[in-house]
Parts: sequence; C-alpha cells; structure tokens
Amino acid sequence: MHLGEKIIRTGSAASLATEVIQLTKVSMGYLSGQEVLRDISLSITRGGFYFLAGASGAGKSSLLNVMALSVRPTRGNVQLFGTETTTLSRHQLPALRRRVGTVFQDYRLIDHLSIEENVGLPLKIAGEPKREIAEKVSELLAWVGLGAYHKARPEILSGGQKQRAAIARAVINNPDILLADEPSGNLDSALRYKFMYLFEELNKIGTTIVFATHDETLISMFNYPVLRLKDGRLVKE
Repeated sequence: MHLGEKIIRTGSAASLATEVIQLTKVSMGYLSGQEVLRDISLSITRGGFYFLAGASGAGKSSLLNVMALSVRPTRGNVQLFGTETTTLSRHQLPALRRRVGTVFQDYRLIDHLSIEENVGLPLKIAGEPKREIAEKVSELLAWVGLGAYHKARPEILSGGQKQRAAIARAVINNPDILLADEPSGNLDSALRYKFMYLFEELNKIGTTIVFATHDETLISMFNYPVLRLKDGRLVKE
C-alpha cells in the first residue's frame, strides 16, 4: 500500500489551533465513587505523537474515553479543536467525534456487519461514494492482512485479526486525531512495528496521535513525548 495516495489523503482538515486537545483539572469517577482520574491537566499539540504510559489500572483507558468524548468528566474542562465540550448537548458532540479515530481494547466492531462494512463505516457516514469506499477498504484490508476476510463477520476472527480490523477502521478516513488504546497488544512483533509505521505515516501528514501502551520496550524505541499515568494522576516526563 502506498500511504499518502488512496487510503491516507493529504491535506488534513485539522484545526489551525495549536492545541487540539486541552484538559484542565479533569477528574472522573464511576458509580462506586472511586475516582480513576484525578486533576488531569494536559495539552496535546496539533500534529504531535504522544505515548500514554502506565501500568494496568492507571487510568489510560478512562483518559482516552474522556478525550474521545465517550464519557464526560466528573469535574474539569475538556476542549477539542478549541471547543469546550463539557457544556455541549449530546446532539452537538457527533460532529467533533467524527474527526477522531479510536482504537479500543474491546475492538467495538459491529457484529452484524461484515469486516469490509465495519472498516468502511466512517467513510459511509462521511458520505463518500460506494465505489471509492470499496476501493479504499479493499486496499487497506489487503495491507493489514485481512483481504481474505472482507465478507466475514467479526465473530469468526481471532483477537489479533479483530484488532487489525479495528485499526483499519480507525485510520481509513484520515482522522484529525487518532486515539489508540493498546493497539499492538494482540499483535505479534512483526505486525506491531508494521502498524507503528502506519501510525507514523499518518502523523507525518498531520494526524495527532495518542498511543496508550504499557510496553516500555516499544516506548524506548521511539523518540516521542511520554504522558505517564500513575494511580489516576499525570506524571510528566
């Protein structure tokens, strides 16, 4: 696959604002009353590549959910593309969410759709012609090693295959922001670095990336800023 041609389009629609994500004193707790995020303040710069590190249970997934506007914080402010989101209605959020690609640990594939339908869903929502969607989906599925599974349903795929499909769906529409929660967790070492190459190519053309991982070896191999969480608090590096 030639990145920068069919699958990844040049000319990102990212906002000209310096910070695409800005959190101010964000805390979040669940019904149990226990806070999983405590007074998080951070700025994610447009076009940056960040590792989000921390042990299991440190709050990485919760923080990504807040950034993706999947959940609202208990306290604090969340700005996305310069827009304060905590005061927006539910009907105002989808337009912002469509500019964010997400890869989560539970994959979130839609069971009754085929793999090609799952991967092409962001393009369908954006109103792209069916022929263009089919071409882009076919090329990307071949690149991630799922070309033989385009008509298959998620239930027959292994965990690693579902992860590849989830990554393909997240990147196919060249999002302004990509939030990836342990995207390499179910991949072997060869595929892990292949997808790091894909993320880096996306980043080069303007996609801002937040890559959550507990793999310290992977982090040490790349010279990117690290946001480290410990017990729900941000420890800056």
